Amino acid sequence: MNPNVSAAWWGTVVLFFTHGFIFGTWVSRIPAVQTALRLNNGILGLTLLSSAAGALCAIPVTGRLIDRLGSKKVTSASSVVFCFTLVLPGLAFNAPSLAAGLFVLGAIGAAMDVSMNAQGVEVEKALGRPTMSRFHAMFSSGAMAGAGAGGWVAARNIGLVPHFSASALINLIAIVVILSSLLEAHPSTVQQHRLPFNKIPRVLVALSAIGFCILLSEGAMADWTAVYLRQSLHAGPGIAAEGYAVFSAAMALFRFLGDLITARLGPRRTVRTGSLVAATGLLWALCMQVSVWALPGFAVTGAGLSVIIPLVFGGGGKVESVNPGAGIATVTGIGYVGFIVGPPTIGFASQLVTLRYALGIVVACCLAAAWFSRFMVSLDRTSARPEPATELHV
Repeated sequence: MNPNVSAAWWGTVVLFFTHGFIFGTWVSRIPAVQTALRLNNGILGLTLLSSAAGALCAIPVTGRLIDRLGSKKVTSASSVVFCFTLVLPGLAFNAPSLAAGLFVLGAIGAAMDVSMNAQGVEVEKALGRPTMSRFHAMFSSGAMAGAGAGGWVAARNIGLVPHFSASALINLIAIVVILSSLLEAHPSTVQQHRLPFNKIPRVLVALSAIGFCILLSEGAMADWTAVYLRQSLHAGPGIAAEGYAVFSAAMALFRFLGDLITARLGPRRTVRTGSLVAATGLLWALCMQVSVWALPGFAVTGAGLSVIIPLVFGGGGKVESVNPGAGIATVTGIGYVGFIVGPPTIGFASQLVTLRYALGIVVACCLAAAWFSRFMVSLDRTSARPEPATELHV
């Protein structure tokens, strides 16, 4: 066992978990923020978009910083600052101040997202076998833990600032403990490569397209699953809430299994199979007329989508002739665009053709991702390339 790689693996696990925990903490208190600031749904929606705007501004800058400084330094700085930025929404006193706080939170969160994925690629290379899916499973687990803790805190009427401050402090301690264990990027991986737009590798274009399609699908499922069950299938509030719950649970479970699946099938076949499984599951759910029978379809959709984004983000850091930071920033940035435009696109389409048919856009995106997977052959070769043997018991 290589103790340096083992320590870096566990350190990266902590990074993904804390990132998810902070995200879950914020999401769990959105209703409390809305009530405290007396915001209607429209104004709240606009303020939430500022977080996405911050992310889109930060992603390309983060990629360049990783290329210049290495993922360890950028991850260390962004993860520490991200803990402090959690407090900003709790300090907001009106809609503009909330939007400003969320812009900073989104920007620093995206910087940590890109840099910790770049660190995950370094660890995966050193380990010599797939592990990105487990990292992303820890993000999902952290998000569920943060949301669960937030629900417990909210039920006891604990204020936003004390809650956010306590969460920030706990996560900060966990991050500081593991920072020294992260891997330094090899000098050859941080040289700047500037490629003309027309010479960007085809596989990077394909990965970006897959990231756009899948994150659009994930965003649409997050925002519209409960609404579909409630409005189109006339489910009660409990069943409507269960739709996204079973989707998320299946996604988290299969992310833990994703590295085994990827090792068996390879990245290209895993993305293609997962996309087709997700399309089939959602098509099943949309064909059902009884809400209970739609739930298995949403679970299958979550299972199909689960492993794709870890593979896409990790694959962006393995494209030949492109630095890991630049590759991950590219696929992450384009993926974020899909995550942003997905929910409103479904909403606008539902006004024209009903929500049931509008969600067919998600089915189409999954099929498109399956088609784009044909260009991932070079990643299959990279995954099959022999690596130095490293034993790690995790």
